[in-house]
Amino acid sequence: MLERSRLDASRRARFAVSAPTLADVAELAGVSRQTVSNAVNNPDLLRADTLARVQQAIDQLGYKPNRAARNLRTRSSHLIGLRISPVQEGTASAVMDRFVHSLVETSGEAGYHVLLFTSDAQVTGDPLAGYDELLRSTAVDAFIVTDTYLGEGQASWLRERRAPFVAFGRPWDDANARHPWVDIDCAAGAELATRHLIDKGHTRIAWIGWKKDSVLGEERRSGWLSAMHGAGLPTTGLASRVEDAVGSGRSAAQVMLDEATPTAFVCASDTLAIGVMHALAERGLQAGDDIAVVGFDDSQVAQTVWPGLTSVRQPLEQAAIEVVKALEGLLSTPPQVGPSVMLTPTLEIRGTSGPDRS
Repeated sequence: MLERSRLDASRRARFAVSAPTLADVAELAGVSRQTVSNAVNNPDLLRADTLARVQQAIDQLGYKPNRAARNLRTRSSHLIGLRISPVQEGTASAVMDRFVHSLVETSGEAGYHVLLFTSDAQVTGDPLAGYDELLRSTAVDAFIVTDTYLGEGQASWLRERRAPFVAFGRPWDDANARHPWVDIDCAAGAELATRHLIDKGHTRIAWIGWKKDSVLGEERRSGWLSAMHGAGLPTTGLASRVEDAVGSGRSAAQVMLDEATPTAFVCASDTLAIGVMHALAERGLQAGDDIAVVGFDDSQVAQTVWPGLTSVRQPLEQAAIEVVKALEGLLSTPPQVGPSVMLTPTLEIRGTSGPDRS
């Protein structure tokens, strides 16, 4: 027994000098190297007691399979490509940060890693250049496509090349698309925000949204329209379309306050809502007490600005979980394409909702 203890101590000391290898695991478990390889790659081939012995040795040594070698055997990188866009200056929202953080975490739990890449069309002249480079190098197993409303053709381009991908965003320009996608019903979010103000007794609720060429902006605007029309309330002269910037929201609110006398604002983003709050402050008015304001995306700014900005919160964490679930189906053998998923936002109510007016 003493000799066995000394031998184990000697092994541990040797393994501590360098990273343990497959051969080290085989020696400690008393099996062949092929048996260890099967335990890592094809555990169903082993008897339960043998598999348990190998796994115990792996845990004891802290052995990590050589990913590069494993990739060569399985032709799998366990990497998922995700293109990220530059942060837009002058905005209050970093909503994609929440999605990416949750995506990385959820992918890791599923055994995958997210590879972030950029593709600046203004520099390369080709918004698909990043996809093409990764696809040619077989660096990733699949892609996650975002910004499906921009019309850059990532989805159709990847489909033509039979590259596995899941879209975070519905196929706006292709009703017959068969790829898996996950999206959030932003029209329902804007409608929820507007109904919240209607329930508080507001009848003149203004909308400040994005320009007409924004598909997402028009979707959110449709939610405001639906709630207003459903309640029999007027909308003429109460809507504005601007760039998504604090200054644009401020300017639009100034015009609206002079010409339409709204008692509340619903905005397509927290950025625009912050602009409205600036306009109110310049007139000595308090968001919430004097004029109600609701934003969209529940950014960190919404959560910290005084007196707290009521905002529509997208279920981005759940969206990431659904995207990874769809990816697992695509990368299974045989590939499985599940149904598309549409998620519903919630409303985070804070001080800018103001008191009931009824």
